[in-house]
Amino acid sequence: MLFKLTNKNSDRMTHCGVLEFVADEGICYLPHWMMQNLLLEEGGLVQVESVNLMVATYSKFQPQSPDFLDITNPKAVLENALRNFACLTTGDVIAISYNEKVYELRVMETKPDKAVSIIECDMNVDFDAPLGYKEPERHMPHPEEPTEEETDPSNYDVDLGFRAFTGSGNRLDGKKKGIEPSPAPLDPSDIKRGIPNYEFKVGKITFIRNSRQQPRKFDMDDMATNFIAFSGEGQSLRKKGRKP
Repeated sequence: MLFKLTNKNSDRMTHCGVLEFVADEGICYLPHWMMQNLLLEEGGLVQVESVNLMVATYSKFQPQSPDFLDITNPKAVLENALRNFACLTTGDVIAISYNEKVYELRVMETKPDKAVSIIECDMNVDFDAPLGYKEPERHMPHPEEPTEEETDPSNYDVDLGFRAFTGSGNRLDGKKKGIEPSPAPLDPSDIKRGIPNYEFKVGKITFIRNSRQQPRKFDMDDMATNFIAFSGEGQSLRKKGRKP
């Protein structure tokens, strides 16, 4: 049994079912949230009519507080709470209790009619954004423009290990030098990072060799051999009979 309740003073109406017939004649007891929907005070007059409602297929709710989002599975909680309801009316604010806390939800939409029956039905439930809910701002990182790598060797990491002959020297006569020695210039071999070959072409192999010409080593064995080769007895090129 489904009924339509109307408050003619405020021109508000809603729909409900019957919990039990125990009230005295001419008196009906309503939940507090239903009296708020009807703008009805205790002892006020309400018109009761018997109606037949269509079975619900879809309903949409809007939580009246962002606290409803703290529930782990709000859809399952709502479906379980709607078992205590007989019908829904678009525009009503229903109240459900969960974990000793009351949550209010406004019925935003119902299908196939503005007032539907939810007794033994297969209904799809949807939620709207809670009242007063603000989505957190998302700060999108600005893409940084790629910069070309500098090829200045002074910007590269330099090996700070041992380097020979970088200290100061002393004079043999004991006098102090008037000019402080300047640090030795960096050699390209001291730089960890090399400079790429920008003239490289695919399919071409380049063998890098030392550009400095190495001094030729003189072998002592070769010198001794040459000395022995020209140390024998020579023959005069002059004709016989002439004095050397």
